[in-house]
Amino acid sequence: MTERLFLADPRATCVAAHVVGVGAEGVVLDRTVFYARSGGQPGDRGVLRWDGGETPISEAIKGEGETILHVPAPGAALPPAGAPVEAEIDWPRRHRLMRMHTSLHLLCCLLPGAGVTGGQVGEERSRLDFDLRQSPDRAALEEGFKALIAADHPVRAEWVEESLLDSSPDLVRTLSVKPPRGTGRLRLVRIGAKEPPIDLQPCGGTHVSSTAEIGRLAVQKIENKGRQNRRVAIALVE
Repeated sequence: MTERLFLADPRATCVAAHVVGVGAEGVVLDRTVFYARSGGQPGDRGVLRWDGGETPISEAIKGEGETILHVPAPGAALPPAGAPVEAEIDWPRRHRLMRMHTSLHLLCCLLPGAGVTGGQVGEERSRLDFDLRQSPDRAALEEGFKALIAADHPVRAEWVEESLLDSSPDLVRTLSVKPPRGTGRLRLVRIGAKEPPIDLQPCGGTHVSSTAEIGRLAVQKIENKGRQNRRVAIALVE
């Protein structure tokens, strides 16, 4: 098992770890700050450093069981098994993805009741697809984003018993993908300090600590992707 430090601290950028496995598919560490590609969020990039060398990591992905694979760049040297390493992520890229991912949660709360049929978190552009007959109003969405970001709502992760899904199935907004079950625990991301929260749903991704940290957003495009499927694409405005 790879200890996932990003779940408790998404702002951790570097950690000392040990290599527990090395192969053509990637490097497995006993602990990591690298987020593995999942839930529409790309895996982290970065570097592994050890005494005598370093390996650029092109992406982190899920490995066998509960491991995370740190995929090296083509032709890169590999650390020896058992070696102590320093694992460091590309923080500017991760932070941008955190801002984007949190923005998609805000998009969900701006379209209450609409099921999510697909999505993708990207550095330059992110999107969600919704089960909607009518396209949402672009100007209204942008005003909604502006208000939520300006309000500086706190963003927090919390763990609850997974049985909560049995009594509160509406927590899950995605129609095609359900949260994994079997561990007994469920990770929720909560936006807002009051009850009811601005948004509350299962999520294993990384997020900023407040909506103000997102910065300016623009709704790039709203597209029809079927009789009852609307795609909303957003972008950060630097």
